[in-house]
Parts: sequence; C-alpha cells; structure tokens
Amino acid sequence: MSRGGTLPAWVEYSSVVDRTVKEGIVSRDPEVMSGELVFSGTRVPAKNLVDYLKAGHTLEEFLDDFPTVSREQAEGYLQMTLEAADLARATR
Repeated sequence: MSRGGTLPAWVEYSSVVDRTVKEGIVSRDPEVMSGELVFSGTRVPAKNLVDYLKAGHTLEEFLDDFPTVSREQAEGYLQMTLEAADLARATR
C-alpha cells in the first residue's frame, strides 16, 4: 500500500511515469526503440542516463554525448526515479 494506505505502490509509480510522459520528459512507443522508455523526441533510452551516472560520468558528459536530450528532460527523469525509489521504500 502507499503512504496514505489507499493505492498500491505500482499505481502510484504508474502515476509518476504518466506525469513525466505528460510533461514531455519521456515517452514510450512500440515503433520507437521497441517500446523502450526514451527521452521524448529522441531515440535515447532513459536508462542510458542512469547507466552513465552509475559508471561515474557526470550529467554534463551525458548531455554532451546525447545532445538531443535537454537538461530539463534529464533532470526531470532523475526526479522521477527518485520519487519512484521513495515510493518503493515506503511500501517495504
């Protein structure tokens, strides 16, 4: 259950992802990268950002290597992942 005890965590997580789609941060289309979650308007998988950061690269390096992704999109996606992580912790 969620922090408020009314919705399952996956529903809350879905709403976090839905919000980022509506805000133009990420998108998912079966015709683009086989339906993988990508930064909107690009073919750059959102997972690449996390992989870059895990490997010790900076956000600046990611943005330099993927110029089609805006800083706002990258920061918005990171915010979404933090919110999702918070939801996951709250349900343990």
